[in-house]
Amino acid sequence: MTRLLSSLRDGKGFDIVLVAVPLLFLLALSGLPLIYNVVMSFQEVDMFSLGTFARPWVGLKNYIAVFSAPETWPIMRNTAVFVVCSIAGQFLLGFGLALFFTQKFPGASYIRGLFLASWVMPGLVVGAIWNWILAGDFGVLNYVLKALGIISENIFWRSDTNWSLWAVIIANIWLGTAFNMILLAVGLAGIPRDLYEAAELDGATSWQRFWTMTLPMMRSTIGAVISLGLIFTLQQFDLFAAITSGGPANSSNVAQYWAWEQSFRQYDFAKGSTISVVMIAVVMIASIIYVRSTRHEVRG
Repeated sequence: MTRLLSSLRDGKGFDIVLVAVPLLFLLALSGLPLIYNVVMSFQEVDMFSLGTFARPWVGLKNYIAVFSAPETWPIMRNTAVFVVCSIAGQFLLGFGLALFFTQKFPGASYIRGLFLASWVMPGLVVGAIWNWILAGDFGVLNYVLKALGIISENIFWRSDTNWSLWAVIIANIWLGTAFNMILLAVGLAGIPRDLYEAAELDGATSWQRFWTMTLPMMRSTIGAVISLGLIFTLQQFDLFAAITSGGPANSSNVAQYWAWEQSFRQYDFAKGSTISVVMIAVVMIASIIYVRSTRHEVRG
């Protein structure tokens, strides 16, 4: 014991403590619940057996039940549409804003700071705001679209099965654009300005400089942004709870909200855990892509 205390005092064992404490924290609050969730997906779990570990082992029965359910593939399709459209919208708008704010003009830093408001706001607050914006009778979005002549009648974004999913996509794009803008702006700041000046002297156009210089040198940053966007989008729950509640008729339901519904509305905890395990697998793939995309950047 004395030797251990002396090693901490002279610094030899302090680095081990700095690593061990966060690892134990992650293991207790993330690792063990993750393992418990995976185990539940192979068991028969309901309200009566939730408080005990001695539950019937059913193997792959829960996975077969989930993938054979009639609502599974429409919900998975909604999830894919939500993820792809959200990531694409956030990336394109974020990249455009990052390029815009690389231009030097008065007040650029203050205006850029205003875009961070959406990122720091809680998801439920963002959902409440967009509930008002997307309201069918008095919503701001319908008013703007009618004033521009794009629509002639009000769109009931939250209750129309054709538009309910897009209502959440629009809100999620607004929520995540600032995050994309920040990361992409950092990547753009790392590109030496003298390269652009040399290319401009050689007669390269703005499009040629962007296509042959900016995009290749931003490859690792773009990979990280898209991977993190996939992870955060698959974790998005608040907007669905605040705007559509997965309806109407599952038209805006996605995997993450469906897992919550199965667990805490239907009390089918095994099926909810099964859906979560499938999502964990997708997130792990995205995490691997993220690590690989940043490997060169970290080494450099």
